[in-house]
Amino acid sequence: MSKFIDRVVLHVRAGKGGHGCASVLREKFKPLGGPNGGNGGNGGDVILEVDPNVHTLLDFHFHPHAKAGNGKPGEGSNRDGKQGEPLLLKVPDGTVVVDKDGTIVADLVGVGNRYIAARGGRGGLGNASLASKARKAPGFALLGEDGDERELVLELKSVADVGLVGFPSAGKSSLVSVLSAAKPKIADYPFTTLVPNLGVVASGDTTFTVADVPGLIPGASEGRGLGLDFLRHLERCAVLAHVVDCATLEPGRDPVSDVDALEAELAAYKPALSADADLGDLADRPRVVILNKADVPDAAELAEMVTPEFTARGWPVFVISAVSRAGLRPLTFALAEMVLRYREDHPKAAPKRPIIRPIAVDETGFSVIADPQEPGGFIVRGTRPERWVRQTQFDNAEAVGFLADRLARLGVEDELVKQGAVPGAPVTIGHVTFEWEPQISAGIDMVPTGRGTDIRLEQSDRIGAAERKHASRVRRGLVKEDEE
Repeated sequence: MSKFIDRVVLHVRAGKGGHGCASVLREKFKPLGGPNGGNGGNGGDVILEVDPNVHTLLDFHFHPHAKAGNGKPGEGSNRDGKQGEPLLLKVPDGTVVVDKDGTIVADLVGVGNRYIAARGGRGGLGNASLASKARKAPGFALLGEDGDERELVLELKSVADVGLVGFPSAGKSSLVSVLSAAKPKIADYPFTTLVPNLGVVASGDTTFTVADVPGLIPGASEGRGLGLDFLRHLERCAVLAHVVDCATLEPGRDPVSDVDALEAELAAYKPALSADADLGDLADRPRVVILNKADVPDAAELAEMVTPEFTARGWPVFVISAVSRAGLRPLTFALAEMVLRYREDHPKAAPKRPIIRPIAVDETGFSVIADPQEPGGFIVRGTRPERWVRQTQFDNAEAVGFLADRLARLGVEDELVKQGAVPGAPVTIGHVTFEWEPQISAGIDMVPTGRGTDIRLEQSDRIGAAERKHASRVRRGLVKEDEE
């Protein structure tokens, strides 16, 4: 028998983007035919999609890690790398996606509804795409970016029209078994039902679903019993039906006190999706009182005594017996009418039409702040600067010069000057910290040099560490000025 799992922690990782290729066309009698390195492929996305054939989160319980395919690197002859394979994860209808901060990021209701849980990294550009008037044959390419990596919590909240609530052993599972074709576990001890059971009920032209929620007890809203584990399965129900055991022999219990105790728990529970589902709090849902086990003589007499009190509250009351099936027909028609009325008041939204949107352009803004950990240092933050740093091969001088040109054109160089940065000041962008050198003439037309080199990085008027050490030794008379 498969386990029912309605809450899991899922670790998703999108695919990495492939690196760009630095290649030059080589043909006979054409020693330098121009750059022809292709672009790297984008990494695959991790996508969650509602599937009507999936009813539990069991697969993610045993396989909590999901990773999409990586993009392939570019190749010579202008061959772009293959895109990474996306990973499609099937989830049941009613799955809620929560991030590590507890914020609801997606409410997946409706077959085919999708959510991109992690986006794949961009592929790096090859040197053919980086060629310009100044750089006719770049000796470098851009690196691919890492894909998103996230930790998400998936919670399943049953999508049912009628929710059956009541104390343990009130007969909820028996009622579902006689109203529908569902076959939940039924026994004569409390907490027989450990997972919600769904049943489909047909009444005339109306078909609706009934959810049998595990038995509630006082304190359920605070986690007692099965409490919060299953109260969330009532959040989407349009009608709540109190199933009351009129034949209980427990001291201090009667139908009115049972209903009042559960009403207090429903009022105390605050559904997380009340605003999104537009259903309001559980205390505001339409109510039905079902007085069960009327086949017992004492129970039938008690049901007759308490019916006027529930009627006075404006709640429909039905006296039934799930064993003999007495009173089920009027109950079924009444539930169907209430569900139909709710559907008329809350029509389903039209299916979302697929919309193709252009890829949003990254923000060009950035900020420069003082580094709290490094005296005289600065931190540059911004979408573009941080992405450019991730794409740079720092073992390639020409790639570093290209990065300096991009930052200068964006205005980072000028902002550092305004902030009072001095040559040699540590500047951190993303995960990289380097010494700022304003004398490399970043942003101007570069002088072509050998592939993979940038002559500007070799030009500096700053005194190096070795020269400063030698000058100090001269001042102290340890060595002469012309000595090494």
